[in-house]
Amino acid sequence: MPNTKAKAAQRPSASWIGGVRLALAVVALASAVTFGRASAAAPKMAELWNGEEIAWQNVGPGIQESTRTGKTVVMVFHASWCASCKRYRQVWKDPGVVAASRDLVMILVDVDTEPNANGAFSPDGTYVPRTIFYSPEGDVMTDLRGKDPEYPHTIDLDDPTELRTLMQKAAKSTAAPDKRAEN
Repeated sequence: MPNTKAKAAQRPSASWIGGVRLALAVVALASAVTFGRASAAAPKMAELWNGEEIAWQNVGPGIQESTRTGKTVVMVFHASWCASCKRYRQVWKDPGVVAASRDLVMILVDVDTEPNANGAFSPDGTYVPRTIFYSPEGDVMTDLRGKDPEYPHTIDLDDPTELRTLMQKAAKSTAAPDKRAEN
């Protein structure tokens, strides 16, 4: 069960092109100023989320990769103090989840160290843990959600089946990047 939830009065568009792209630019700029070139490094706490086998990225580099490759984004929001997040970390060790992650852009967000990203990517609140699937164009993939209608971006915390299935569906929906822009 998620630990916190803050309902937004108005939910921002989940499009990279719209307001979220602007928010992303602010988050990326703040990260670059704060961490210098460290943005290419693994996100904070990635090792606890099976970072040896899953190529977790920070928000800015992850979205850039998705835009460049046309791959779907899986964005996971967590907090170090969150007991549900600690349970959910174990699901990411499943071999099927690891295999599915290779066809997706994996972004890990610590809500305490990245509050701007947490707020910018919160179509239904800032509860944790939450796993949101985004198309390469930045749209929330509304057909890829958990079963809880109150917390739709909470995936089964203990059984990897739901996450693995959603990741496999997301990977199948990934379109090939548009090569015309490269010419």
